[in-house]
Amino acid sequence: MPIVRCKNCLKEFLVKPSALKRGYGKYCSVSCGRRGNRSGKTVLCFICGTPVYRAPEKLARSKSKKYFCSKSCSAVWRNTTHIGRAHPNWNHGEYAYKSILRRNNIMQICVLCGTTDKRILAVHHIDHDHSNNKLSNLAWLCHNCHHLVHHDTVERQRFLAIARKER
Repeated sequence: MPIVRCKNCLKEFLVKPSALKRGYGKYCSVSCGRRGNRSGKTVLCFICGTPVYRAPEKLARSKSKKYFCSKSCSAVWRNTTHIGRAHPNWNHGEYAYKSILRRNNIMQICVLCGTTDKRILAVHHIDHDHSNNKLSNLAWLCHNCHHLVHHDTVERQRFLAIARKER
């Protein structure tokens, strides 16, 4: 077998004569061959500084011109810049009622039945005004009790009596 030099790293390697006839045997490995044909750039990860290759179309398409080595580095950057008013879904804080209750350390327990399963807890606006996010207007209810408070007059009266005691 003939010995050939890699066009990219100049390392010597063996090639089958049949591969040379077909035009192969130019690079010592697939990854070395890809490196030689790249037209993009190697940039540094914005968070950790790891070198990352980006193709020309990805370089041109980037809005922020910041590049990341992984989704976790990308998430670190997004979670520090896209919060509050800078978040694309920001609606003037009108829908932040869950975080209002959490920030004020209101226990996540259904006011009526006492369930603590956070997956089924929702926030109820006592006066039914979703723009009134005062702490005194918010209460935790499970989905079942929330439905009953909206559609059953007996449960609504029971809930209002409990809510008045707590406030």
